[in-house]
Amino acid sequence: MPKIEIYSTAVCPYCVAAKNLLQSKGLAWVEVRVDVDPQQREAMLARSGGRRSVPQIFINDQHVGGYDDLLAADRSGRLSQLLERVA
Repeated sequence: MPKIEIYSTAVCPYCVAAKNLLQSKGLAWVEVRVDVDPQQREAMLARSGGRRSVPQIFINDQHVGGYDDLLAADRSGRLSQLLERVA
């Protein structure tokens, strides 16, 4: 099973869209709420190269980006490749 992490906040429609896309594929993820834990926000910034928007999505420790990046990866077939790699 791939390791999927989503940095998110409570009020974020793109976070919901990303989780819905992953759910439609039968995938599980760990959600990291950056709105309730400032240390997690700092971790997100460090891991994502300074990107401040949510969601920030990682698959097998590889940064995918936000929802638009996840959707583009799905449409191009790159998401399937990322999911096949083992962390």
